[in-house]
Amino acid sequence: MLSKTPKFLLIIILIWPFFVLAQNSSISGRDIMVKVDEQPDGNDRKSTLKMTLINKRGSQRIREILSYSKDYGKDSKSIMYFQKPADVKGTGFLSWEYDDPAKDDDRWLYLPALKKVRRISGSSKNDYFMGSDFTYDDMGGRSVDEDEHKFLRVEEVDGVKCWVVESVPKDKDYMYSKVTRWIRQDSYIGVKMEFYDRMGSLMKILTITDVRKQDGFWTVFKMVMDNQQEKHQPILEFNEIAYDTGVKDNLFKVSTLVRGRIK
Repeated sequence: MLSKTPKFLLIIILIWPFFVLAQNSSISGRDIMVKVDEQPDGNDRKSTLKMTLINKRGSQRIREILSYSKDYGKDSKSIMYFQKPADVKGTGFLSWEYDDPAKDDDRWLYLPALKKVRRISGSSKNDYFMGSDFTYDDMGGRSVDEDEHKFLRVEEVDGVKCWVVESVPKDKDYMYSKVTRWIRQDSYIGVKMEFYDRMGSLMKILTITDVRKQDGFWTVFKMVMDNQQEKHQPILEFNEIAYDTGVKDNLFKVSTLVRGRIK
């Protein structure tokens, strides 16, 4: 069969592994993370979210959330409201994320039982969000240049080639000493993340178990966070996802957050 293979094709077959190796070896961790950051996801987004909180005894609590987000250039704003159960209904979380690493993101939490808005700032961004194993900082995004990124290797996850990138925060007081990500080469979607505490021990593993296209955009539908130290496991499942629905700007205000619902 080789003797019948066109010469030019045989040459391509022989050099292709070296081309791929050269391509992967020349790419930087920052290059990959910029591609992740620039992955198209519409101008605005709407979804419902089911959050299942599983403790180390296996007990479960389920919460339902309505979420909206919108881009403003390289910045973005998002708001979410808890719909169920009754004890958290009306709780809201508003976040303004800035691309400029020198500018702190703005975040507010509204607690209807206290009728009070709490501003999330400073060390509070490392607190856990509503009893989950996601911190307030995890719930938002990080600017690419808040971390130093290093490309480690290529590895397959569920049969899909991924770049493995190690990110070390420039802020030495940040709660994670490093985060390792597995980024799918076909979609620039992270499908696995390992979080390490300040002592360098593995703290949490986030796994994306359902990634597919919705309205032409690569979309995450399910993620599982395994807290290796506390033995907790929150599961997030996204439903009714819609892009470019014309979300209004006045939605992303503290006054809207206080209402506890969208009119």
